[in-house]
Amino acid sequence: MADLVEETKRLREEFYFKLNATSSSEDLRDLQISYLGRKGALTGLLKTVGSLPPQERPKAGRAVNALREELEEAIKRRRDEILFLEEEELEEKQWLDVTLPGRGRPWGRFHPVIQVMHDVIEIFLGMGFSVALGPEVEDDFHNFEALNIPPHHPARDMQDTFYVDGGLLLRTHTSPVQVRSMLRYGAPLRVVCPGRVYRRDSDPTHSPMFHQLEGLLVDEDVSVADLKGCLEQFAKLVFGRPVKTRFRASYFPFTEPSMETDVECIVCSGKDPNCRVCKGTGWLEIAGEGMVHPNVLRAGNIDPERYNGFAWGIGLDRIAMLKYGLNDLRVLFTGDLAFLQGGWL
Repeated sequence: MADLVEETKRLREEFYFKLNATSSSEDLRDLQISYLGRKGALTGLLKTVGSLPPQERPKAGRAVNALREELEEAIKRRRDEILFLEEEELEEKQWLDVTLPGRGRPWGRFHPVIQVMHDVIEIFLGMGFSVALGPEVEDDFHNFEALNIPPHHPARDMQDTFYVDGGLLLRTHTSPVQVRSMLRYGAPLRVVCPGRVYRRDSDPTHSPMFHQLEGLLVDEDVSVADLKGCLEQFAKLVFGRPVKTRFRASYFPFTEPSMETDVECIVCSGKDPNCRVCKGTGWLEIAGEGMVHPNVLRAGNIDPERYNGFAWGIGLDRIAMLKYGLNDLRVLFTGDLAFLQGGWL
């Protein structure tokens, strides 16, 4: 009995020494198992009570059970203390000054070229046009043949066009959508055709992939004056102010007569002979246009004896350059987040 009392005293002192050293819930759980678990020190001590003389067993059993209750209570108090400290530590780590202004979440925005595309579409919707879309991988008929582009035309050369398998190609303009619209809807017709196009070209004012918006108006008694008035109004609205424009005679196989539209260089206004954008001319081409060739109308199943019309193609990337004062078209496609997140506004 005396040995059991001494062992009980020793276990009690040892337990409290280790209890005071615990600093986490994991440490406390390990201590509880080592003393009160199935193979714990106090459980082993309780098993020795059976080896004592019968008259000593009740007293020894009460002493060991009393120690068990004491240790369990001590563990409970220590657990509460540790949980309190852990909660305080967590609150300190997660502390938030509610008086600070909110950080907010950055909002996405349209790419400047796509924003320009939407702006241009809105302008022509206001003039009574509808939007038509088509595939970017085209066949020879819609991209060349129906547009009066003969087999020997330079646009069909490998150095100008991206060809793919099966006689297909990446469209070099959105004019094929005009052909598809004529075949589907007939005349009269007013459509604009925005989208990506592809050509083998790359310099400060050109990109191998760029964005166009082409338009087509087919009706009775349409004149060049209607075409010029439409594009002059467009230039005024897209730049938000009157800008100088000029129309130059040109040649396109799908229009006759053909013209090109220039606007004054927004970067230098013609005052810098070394301007990279306008190359010192003071002008920058933004559109090619003309009266629709009779052969194109015939390819679209429209009678050129009754109907005529005009068509144009606008380089949206070039419009974005002018509108946002950029001197290199390629900056639009470099993935510069600082620029794309608002530096162009």
